[in-house]
Amino acid sequence: MNEVAKSASSPPVLPPVPMMSREAFAAAIGLPVGVIVGFCNKGYLPTVSVGKYSLINVALLQQRCLEQGFSL
Repeated sequence: MNEVAKSASSPPVLPPVPMMSREAFAAAIGLPVGVIVGFCNKGYLPTVSVGKYSLINVALLQQRCLEQGFSL
């Protein structure tokens, strides 16, 4: 299987960081920033405030997904 076909069929892989900005998270998973903002506002994605910034808690999100049976 060539590299292009392989990458098109595999799910996106988030970088190994515990927190990400909404913009970086949106780019990493391939959704518009507006969708991610909506998910955060509705409480679908865990966030943490650091100073004046609100970041997505990627570590907690991964933990929740693993507990629900999603595989990485």
